[in-house]
Amino acid sequence: MVCGIGVEGSAVLILLVVEELASKDKTQAPPAWVVWDALADPGHPGSSAWLDLADGEVAPQVLEASRPTLVVWSSLWPDRPHDQVRFELRPKDGGCAVRWRLLSPDTAPPAEVIKHRRHRLNFLINGKLRATFDL
Repeated sequence: MVCGIGVEGSAVLILLVVEELASKDKTQAPPAWVVWDALADPGHPGSSAWLDLADGEVAPQVLEASRPTLVVWSSLWPDRPHDQVRFELRPKDGGCAVRWRLLSPDTAPPAEVIKHRRHRLNFLINGKLRATFDL
């Protein structure tokens, strides 16, 4: 949804409104740069296969990254191609806090779909990824 359009010099500025569909903030044991590396390249050869895609999911593309504080993924779900998963990392208690946010510029899907995707992201990030660091 376009919220505003403006012109600055010869550039046209478009402001998109995105809605936060779900989020979770939880600590991880390793420092932010270690978690950032895993999120920025989840399919890296030699890394644990923590990003275990379910039926109907696709591998995300990294849309934006700033080491070691931010990674933005494209959608895991082809039926919601404009959704994004934003990971914000910050130091905390010798490790880091990871906040993931499921964002969308589109109309929100039904509550049951959001609930399933919130659970799925939480399982991947605070379950599977976390377990690779606990070995």
